[in-house]
Amino acid sequence: MHNVALLVYPGFQSLALAVASVFEYANLLHSEAAYQFRIVSEHGGPIASSQGFSVHSEPLADDGYDTLIVAGDNECRLPSDALVDYIRHAPLRSRRVASICTGAFVLAAAGLLEGKRATTHWYHARDFAKRYPGIQLEEDRIFVVDGQIWTSAGMSAGVDLALAIVESDLGLDISRQVARKLVLYQRRGGGQSQFSALLEMSARSDRVQMALTFASENLASDLSVERLAEAASLSPRQFSRVFREETGQSPAKAVERLRVEAARLMMETTRHPVEVVARETGFGDRERMRQAFLRAFGQPPQTIQRASAVTPLVL
Repeated sequence: MHNVALLVYPGFQSLALAVASVFEYANLLHSEAAYQFRIVSEHGGPIASSQGFSVHSEPLADDGYDTLIVAGDNECRLPSDALVDYIRHAPLRSRRVASICTGAFVLAAAGLLEGKRATTHWYHARDFAKRYPGIQLEEDRIFVVDGQIWTSAGMSAGVDLALAIVESDLGLDISRQVARKLVLYQRRGGGQSQFSALLEMSARSDRVQMALTFASENLASDLSVERLAEAASLSPRQFSRVFREETGQSPAKAVERLRVEAARLMMETTRHPVEVVARETGFGDRERMRQAFLRAFGQPPQTIQRASAVTPLVL
């Protein structure tokens, strides 16, 4: 059985507790109980969360845990020196040491991230990079795994990290079942960006939002102004005007952003060749996708694919 501990300290962000449900449902869906989950703290007892309510915790075990997950807080404050010292030696006693959100600051203070790849909440990324220049910060990632050290982005990304842990331990099928049980729209991979083009372009009216949703779900289809206007039940001329007023960009530019985001995710999480990615995301050919990547990221698709350490299949 995998022994998983969520380490909390005063003021911890309460959403970190959501990871408990991932391991709970993994036990329910697996043929036998696979996880023993507990909340731990330096001395045990009640620990106040960022919202003021307290949770009961067990004192830290001297012999460690299979997986130790360090919760973050809203202010990037460090816990006591004694707790940081415990975390410093945690890799000697645990198979995995992980952090949620600003918990990465705690791992960094303990010296566990030096020379490693890591991520944290985008809002605190610049401060993190200044404090710890020796860490390879990947601020646009949902979670990052470097050896036995796992780090995740904002608090909801802790659920994605926990699902990835379940996948590593019990397989992809169980992880997907847990995600469905939790009514998650999708199980996000670690390579996925913390930012969503669809969210950033969130429109004020239902009709423009319907067009954006239609586009995101049909990237490989014809997404001309006429087709998007039809999805929004507006005339092409009226749709173009309203769309630009609400999103600040043309429909064509918005579609390119959605396609670039989807293509980048495919290249970072699959082994599909560039030609397949270009076709599946609606670019049609690799040169059109290359030009779009240069406009969006200043880099061609192959550079991003190499950086993700995913080797494409050869057609």
